[in-house]
Amino acid sequence: MFGVGDRVRARVMNPAGHTRLPAYLRGRPGRIEHVLGTLPFPDQRAAGVVSAAQTAYTVRFAAHDVWGADGEPRDSICADLFESYLEACE
Repeated sequence: MFGVGDRVRARVMNPAGHTRLPAYLRGRPGRIEHVLGTLPFPDQRAAGVVSAAQTAYTVRFAAHDVWGADGEPRDSICADLFESYLEACE
């Protein structure tokens, strides 16, 4: 479980089925902004596991970490992501 302020990285993953992790965020570092709590986990629910749930977080990514030189230095992107999409980042 992560807490507000923790540095994380969106996992690099290419599942065969449903995922709510945007491809453009995979492998990018970010910081936990807010813990949303336990929510229904759509990846498993799409496969018929109706009771599936995970902790979700609002994660802020610096625009330059996502878009490279095209990202404005002061801009950022926030995404609500599930715990299994994230890994600790030092």
